[in-house]
Amino acid sequence: MDEADTDSVDEPAYAAVRRDGVLCVRRSGTEWLSTGWDGGRCQADRAYNISVPEEWARTDLEAYTSERIGRAGFNEADSKRPVLLTGVDIADARGARCGSVTAYATAGISNPAALPMNPDKSDQSGSNSSGDDAPTRPGTGTVNLIVGTTRALASGALANLIAVAAEAKAATLLAETGFPGTTTDAIVVGHDLEGESVPFSGTGTEVGGATRACVREAVRASLQAHYAERTEQVPASVDEATHGVSTTERATVFRPGDATTDGDNEQRPS
Repeated sequence: MDEADTDSVDEPAYAAVRRDGVLCVRRSGTEWLSTGWDGGRCQADRAYNISVPEEWARTDLEAYTSERIGRAGFNEADSKRPVLLTGVDIADARGARCGSVTAYATAGISNPAALPMNPDKSDQSGSNSSGDDAPTRPGTGTVNLIVGTTRALASGALANLIAVAAEAKAATLLAETGFPGTTTDAIVVGHDLEGESVPFSGTGTEVGGATRACVREAVRASLQAHYAERTEQVPASVDEATHGVSTTERATVFRPGDATTDGDNEQRPS
């Protein structure tokens, strides 16, 4: 589907407007779960993804996000709403929909987070961060997702939808860039409290499968848009990136011990 076709589709269940560097995704009666700043669960009619400028260093995030949302002309009705921050231009945001699910992505890879499977032999052994807080500040990277379904998900199913979206994001980024993510990625998922009740959201379910498809298409399209006219391209390694990390530490593997009567305070059935 080309850009013209994308712009001509009917409005999705989770409609979005982008204005002055702010992407506003809206659907009334939505419960959201966010991994971003001031995250967790909340009920709100809107979720936001805000593009921040280069060398951005604000720390008063509540004031900053409220300023940006107001400046963009969105009249907030919710005191608590999910907000994500990105270094990617909101003009590069792309959406995708499938079945009951709509997803929006902004994707850039200036701060890749590599996870080599054989770190002892990896050539991505370094960290190219320029300060202690560099991995937590959105640069011209970050992969942010806002995913919504018109189904009403059980509590655990909503939480699991984050895992489904993250898995799809990592698989797509590995195929497209060689990295599973960046140091500042975040996800917001939402569901309609009045929708058809669904107990599960795993990859084999309608909601889970649709989420995977939407995330794949939205991330790929946003990456294409982000790098279409940039001289900077996806880095070939962490060392070539502006910022980034490679997890080369090794953890100690062990086998959990079998339960014994010593120190085992659980009541056993007779």
